[in-house]
Amino acid sequence: MSRARWEAEGRDWPNRAASRFVDTARIRWHVQMMGAGPVLLLLHGTGAATHSWRDLAPLLAENFTVVAPDLPGHGFTTGRPVGGLAMPAMARAVGELLATLGLAPDLVVGHSAGAAIGARLVLDGGANPARLVGLNPALMPFPGLAAALFPTLARMLFVNPFAPHLVAGLARGPGDAKRYLERATGSTIDVRGVDLYRRLFSTSDHAAGAITMMADWDLDSLARDLPRVRVPTLLIHGSADSAIALASVRQAAALLPDSRLEVLAGLGHLAHEERPADVAALIRGFADAE
Repeated sequence: MSRARWEAEGRDWPNRAASRFVDTARIRWHVQMMGAGPVLLLLHGTGAATHSWRDLAPLLAENFTVVAPDLPGHGFTTGRPVGGLAMPAMARAVGELLATLGLAPDLVVGHSAGAAIGARLVLDGGANPARLVGLNPALMPFPGLAAALFPTLARMLFVNPFAPHLVAGLARGPGDAKRYLERATGSTIDVRGVDLYRRLFSTSDHAAGAITMMADWDLDSLARDLPRVRVPTLLIHGSADSAIALASVRQAAALLPDSRLEVLAGLGHLAHEERPADVAALIRGFADAE
């Protein structure tokens, strides 16, 4: 297996000056911290890392102390929490990181699967923020046949030791990362962003982390628990998202007791990378709302 190396893949990492490495019991975290003010925690989605916040984090840092880790199995974070990369284990691990940093987030902002981890973090008492934000959130079980097939296929990939190397090999091909991202997300992002995704997926550890996380995911339990989320919640969704249907996000909004949904026309699953200023404005407005 190959892993992302800070001196190689991270040589020109976005916002590199804000990076630090923090040790908890079983994990060495790569974390970026910047800004001042109320603490805002950013949780990226499956297969991403802190580069996903490259433009959004500095905008939010104008008003907040931004804390953005690479989740276990992703980017430059190494080690695994007890319980692997299942949602409750990931949420507990993030809670342990916050305790080690001595920080209590006022806002938790998660993208895609990161939104699910954020909700689980709140539900399980790992954080007690004033507000919760989900960007193109993956909060509901997969519909229809996909509900049965998705975890099965992910587990088949997980138990096949060659799968991470296959994914990494595909990512090395010229143009493959750009085509895959556009097809899978409905988003068109800048050249640098595409290269950073390609760079990470060219390491088999990162590819394995994404596959393992998918294999352990349990959205049915989360959906049952969403009515217990008492934190005011903002869901932001791109109308062109080809990964998560708007209908799924509307279902999640209906289950959350105090929620609001904002739809960004023409943007895909990586809406926060396509138009970071618009997303930052929505988050700031939500944070300031009475």
